[in-house]
Amino acid sequence: MTLATLIAPPLAFAQAQPAPAASAPAQEQEVLTGSVTDDSAWRDLGIAIPTFPTNQPVATSAEGGNTEALGRNLARVVYGDLKNNGLFKPTGPDALPGIGYAEVAAPAFAGWRARSAEMLVQGFVKGGADGRLTVGCYLYDVALGQELMRQGYVVKPEEWRRAAHKCADMVYARLSGESPFFDSKIAYIAETGPKDHRRKQLAIMDSDGANHRFVTNGQATALTPRYSPDYRQIAYLSYVDGRPRIYVYDVGTGQQRLVTIAKGPTFAPRWSPDGKYILYSMALAGNTDIYRVPATGGESVRLTNVPGINVGGSYSPDGRKIVFESDRSGTQQVYQMNADGTGQRRISFFGGRAATPEWSPRGDQIAFTCICGNLRIAVMDPDGHNLHYLTDSWQDEAPTWSPNGRIIQFFRTERNSGRTGIWQVDLTGRNERRLKTPVDASDPSWGPVLP
Repeated sequence: MTLATLIAPPLAFAQAQPAPAASAPAQEQEVLTGSVTDDSAWRDLGIAIPTFPTNQPVATSAEGGNTEALGRNLARVVYGDLKNNGLFKPTGPDALPGIGYAEVAAPAFAGWRARSAEMLVQGFVKGGADGRLTVGCYLYDVALGQELMRQGYVVKPEEWRRAAHKCADMVYARLSGESPFFDSKIAYIAETGPKDHRRKQLAIMDSDGANHRFVTNGQATALTPRYSPDYRQIAYLSYVDGRPRIYVYDVGTGQQRLVTIAKGPTFAPRWSPDGKYILYSMALAGNTDIYRVPATGGESVRLTNVPGINVGGSYSPDGRKIVFESDRSGTQQVYQMNADGTGQRRISFFGGRAATPEWSPRGDQIAFTCICGNLRIAVMDPDGHNLHYLTDSWQDEAPTWSPNGRIIQFFRTERNSGRTGIWQVDLTGRNERRLKTPVDASDPSWGPVLP
């Protein structure tokens, strides 16, 4: 999949209409900033997102059938991205009047001020002779009457949603001062059947739940998928031969291979940040330890060697440390060690147990499942301090971070029914929502921003 980015001012924009009078360069513009615990400066920012017009309706295989209908769908995706992250209060194309093609680069600011819009996202879509689409995206400050940023994307029709996600990423990054995350993918386990006999198969989808695809057929149970840093592979646990073993699925070819031939059951795969290694756990002779193996295959190295159950392993962003869970103290707790297995130490000291730790992409926090009566999603500093609960349901577990480290996805199991679903919550704990999936879902793994 390719996505060409046209850095402003792109040729496609020049064809639309001359840009507004030159404003201050992007680096000189004021950037609205905030922290994950105090985002009041931009949480209520009103953003208007009208339909993206086209210079002329052109038939396309993208959703809608022609560029005119596609323009509304593009704006809807941008609106959904910005609305569902919990930071802004956008108004989408279905609640706004349409704009003319010439207005994209010359907004009617007075009209948007009358609607109390503070920011304005406008764009266009054009069909090319080769079938590809050119999508433009502009961000304006309505009060100042100035353009803040613009980008353009040339995509294949089947990739039109990526252009919309990139547009939303541009707006999010410019207004929040944080790294974007909408143009990313999620791997998870799709679940069907009764709670005592669940069919579990590997599936992938976009960050907003679109472009869903089943990867395995469900004949063998699949668990704990993890995207490689380059999105080319997915490591996961499979019972393909009746034994729990780790396989790597090649997204491009559809082929899969066994990670390592081991004497005991292997599970809980995790990639190193550079994609060169895979961590896994192996149960052998009543003990479970953590191992590291080259992603291309080869000799495994045991990193833990103490009595008990040592599971998981999540690298710090710089690849120098690993956080994992162990019951060596008598109960499940979170531990940390150097990447070579040295310096192992316990970092969780609170009532209850702790499992499935995951290091934030920012490196500043560790998310985990707190078994404190109910199962809750919690975060703490890498040294184990500043514990903060984000959810308080019956059974929430297996956190996975958004690429920018601001949102955590997890799966929630319903009491009595056993049904599961993917949920997400931001680091304030205030903005929680369920992600739509065609069937029940568990074990989410959020990949990095797409290249």
